[in-house]
Parts: sequence; C-alpha cells; structure tokens
Amino acid sequence: MTDTRSAAPAAPPLAEVLAAAHVVSIPTRTRFRGIAVREAMIFDAPLGASEFSPFLEYDDAEAAPWLAAALDFGWAPQPEALRERIEVNATVPSVGAHEAPAVLARFPGCTTAKVKVAERGQSLADDVARVRAVREALGPAGLVRVDANGGWSADDAVAALAALADFDLDYAEQPSASVDELVEVRSRLRAAGVSVRIAADESVRKAEDPLAVARAGAADLLIVKAQPLGGVRRARSLVIEAGLPVVVSSALDTSAGIAMGLHLAAALPEGMLAGACGLGTVALLDGDVTASPLVPLDGAIEVRRPDLDPALLERYRAAPDREEWWRQRASRAYALLRSRRDQR
Repeated sequence: MTDTRSAAPAAPPLAEVLAAAHVVSIPTRTRFRGIAVREAMIFDAPLGASEFSPFLEYDDAEAAPWLAAALDFGWAPQPEALRERIEVNATVPSVGAHEAPAVLARFPGCTTAKVKVAERGQSLADDVARVRAVREALGPAGLVRVDANGGWSADDAVAALAALADFDLDYAEQPSASVDELVEVRSRLRAAGVSVRIAADESVRKAEDPLAVARAGAADLLIVKAQPLGGVRRARSLVIEAGLPVVVSSALDTSAGIAMGLHLAAALPEGMLAGACGLGTVALLDGDVTASPLVPLDGAIEVRRPDLDPALLERYRAAPDREEWWRQRASRAYALLRSRRDQR
C-alpha cells in the first residue's frame, strides 16, 4: 500500500522553501498538551499560506510528512472544495471544572465540545467534574466528546468511560494507545451495555499502517489531521480507502495550518464527515499570523486561506536560535522526503 505518512509531492527547491519561511512562537491562552508556547514554520508560498509545525519532540522521520503537507498545500493545486463552511467543535483543555465555561466562550456558536481527559497528575474525579461542567454549559442538546490521547490502559478506559457515559458522550477519542487495546475497550463497553463510540486518532496519524485500525474493527470513526498524514490529497485518499466516517482535526495550528484542515474537510465526499470538526483551536492561541484568524463564527469557519500579516509575523518571530533550529529541521525533513521519493 502507499505510505500516506511519508509520500512527498514534487517539491520546490529547498532554497525556495526556506526563502518563503517565517518561524513564529505564539503563547497559548491555557496550557494545552503541556504546551505554553506554540512554535511553527509558516510559508508565504505561491498558492497561499502554509504551515510546518510538528511538535518539538517528534523526530525527523515523524516530522517529514508534516513538511510534505506544507509543500503540497503551498505549492500544489488542492482538491475541489465541496463545502463553503465547516462546523467546528469547542476544545476544552485539562483545566479545572470552574474554568470550562470561560473556555467555551472562546468558541461562539459551537454546540459540540471536545474535552481533554486522562491528563497526567489528574484523577478520574477531575475528568468527571470537567465533563459535567461542559455538559451543563452546553445543555442537553449539545454534543460532548472526550479525548484521552491514549492515556488510559484498557481497564482504566472501560472504567472511566462507564463513569463518563452518564453525560451522553458523542464519542471517546483514543482512550488507549494501541489498536489491540482499542479493540478490547470497544468490545468490553459493548458487552457492558455502555453506549460510547470509539474514535481513533494517534492510531491513524502515528501508525506505520494508518488503515490497520479500520481493518481491525477498533474504531467507529477516525480523527484525521492533514499535516501528519502528508497533506490534503493524501489524507483524503486514506479516508476514502478506510471507509469510516471521520472528523477532521488540528494540531494546535495557526490559521495557516487550520486552512489546510478546512480544505481537507471541504474536499471529503458527501456523507463522510461525522459532525463538527476539531478545527477551532486558533481560539486557544494568544496570537496568530493573520489579522483575519480562522476562528468560529456561529459555530463554523469559512473555508479560505488567510492572508499573512507581516506585522504579526514580526511580532511573534521566534528567537534567532529557534529560527535556526526550525530551518535545520525543515532541511533534514526535506532531505528525507527527497530520499524516499528517489527510492520509489
């Protein structure tokens, strides 16, 4: 099968890529995934703004498909958009329950919320309190999802989701880390009469075989991100091949990266989107690279590319050593992509 994580488009010369690059460092409003400052490489590319922002701990092999995505989005035509606006969910980090309403207020009009759970150093009681606060804020008509980022064992996941099921969950995202554990959790919940759908995220975007989770019957739906899957076109092909409903999500991107996710969601065939997408996370950043950020309005975001703002790129410009770190990282990822392409 095609390696959708690492396949690269015909790339522009590296010198052109680096000449179009700006490295930014933007604070977050609330610690998210342990991150207080989000670093990203933003490209002022020929076809519009694009983004390369793998998390700092990712090695070059894992970062390479993120660069492939950025090059594809910035230098190659994209699939036709079938939608003009994409409904999005609010994202609630692992904050105290009393802080949840204020976080939700940053996502105007959103009637679906994804709540982070299984945070290290926190307890199930903390998760229950946070999810309860979100459910109360949204009311009975709202949709509540939880995301454990693979943080529970199978036993803990079954116990936690049984406790959280009282809040009428839409689904639980990546309750455990491995595909085998997801199969076990899904089976045990069904046997116990707990009606919670299982969504796979890391088991898709970090897997050697992104389709293994679908073949194993480990999930009811998939969470897909354009950057780690190599771009809009490759992610779209994977989704179609998997045959499961999907939610398109982000990785705490700036508006340049969110635009990539919006274009993926807009290009999916009818019937494949499983509700609101996780593309509203610019609201969690305390800054952006455009004066017209891609944030929710009436619960949705318009499908468009943002215009980069030179003043904001300068305001959030990373320190020289961090800029050089990102330029070296992009150069290594570029070399990996070229090597893989030459081997095909």
